[in-house]
Amino acid sequence: MANAQALAQPKIEDREALNEYLDDLTDLVPKIERDVAALKQTPSDQNVVSNLFRTLHNIKGDAALCKVELGVLISHPLETVLGRLRAGELRFTPLLGEIILLSIDRLEQAVEMLAAGKALADLNLVGLVRGLENLIRAPQDRLDEAIGDVIESVTGFRPNPASLPGGREAAPPRTQEAIADDLLFFRSLAQQFESRSTHFAGRSARTLRLALDTNEIAGAPVDPVQLEAAVYMHDIGMMFLPEQAWLKLQRLSEHDKKVLRTHPALGAGLLERMNGWEGAAEIVAQHHEMPDGAGYPQGLKAGQICPGAKILAMVDAFEAVMLKHTHRGHNRSLLRAIAEVNACNNQFAAEWIEPFNRVIRRMIEG
Repeated sequence: MANAQALAQPKIEDREALNEYLDDLTDLVPKIERDVAALKQTPSDQNVVSNLFRTLHNIKGDAALCKVELGVLISHPLETVLGRLRAGELRFTPLLGEIILLSIDRLEQAVEMLAAGKALADLNLVGLVRGLENLIRAPQDRLDEAIGDVIESVTGFRPNPASLPGGREAAPPRTQEAIADDLLFFRSLAQQFESRSTHFAGRSARTLRLALDTNEIAGAPVDPVQLEAAVYMHDIGMMFLPEQAWLKLQRLSEHDKKVLRTHPALGAGLLERMNGWEGAAEIVAQHHEMPDGAGYPQGLKAGQICPGAKILAMVDAFEAVMLKHTHRGHNRSLLRAIAEVNACNNQFAAEWIEPFNRVIRRMIEG
């Protein structure tokens, strides 16, 4: 049974370590949210389950290192439940995703309040952890019922699984008019992004043409509508960051790079909250991942990266190379740009290099 005193009236053993843990949570929580959203779309994806388990394990480990006991107490039963999910003893359900998100929300809120010197009694962390501990032993046929008990005890409301994203009731089909309206809105956001620098003028239109043509030449394995939305939205997250992190022409500091690497999750988070754009959200979230696992934010490898993200990674890099020295008064030629991109082919998915090169060859010859 959890240490009720450590949950209701936790002591701060090291304030600097507590603030460090809060920073760690800020980095890790978006990964939890993104993986839960992915599992609501593909509940049997074991790669996502493993990623989710590792992130939660890191949250627990960081809590232990920083001596934040309530972080260990909340994350430990969740980690155990996810261990059962990873082992195939449980199946993912929308309610399981909901209790994971609720628990992480409470953990983040508790650490913020603790750092601010506020009391935690209203968060009912004792009830939350005791409920999570009951889930460790729950069989699959009683899992949602047990999760409902936990959620009701903490929030006062009994969840209806059918009302949750990814629940039993499918969202009504989108009309073509609604889809067109969304794309118009996404394009307007992209144009706002472009207006931040004269070097960005026409960037979205160029990137979109390259992405759609590359996809078409390869037989259109990616939904063109989702790909179009992703092109418009892939860098919108930068607009929520300090401009010095993404508009300055000089070499970025390590701090700027760390800040900049949060932008895919911000853009994907916006799309995830809009009905019908889950595919675009996945593309945006993964467009800086690399086949060898050296990308960000999750370090995914080739088979874990969706095809749309692989296309976007390549065309986005090509556009960046074309604009590389515009501040010096000259642009890259198409030939020089494609030569530079091909020289970095280990950065991109091998199966998309030839279709992309064919698009560029057609541009050069046309």
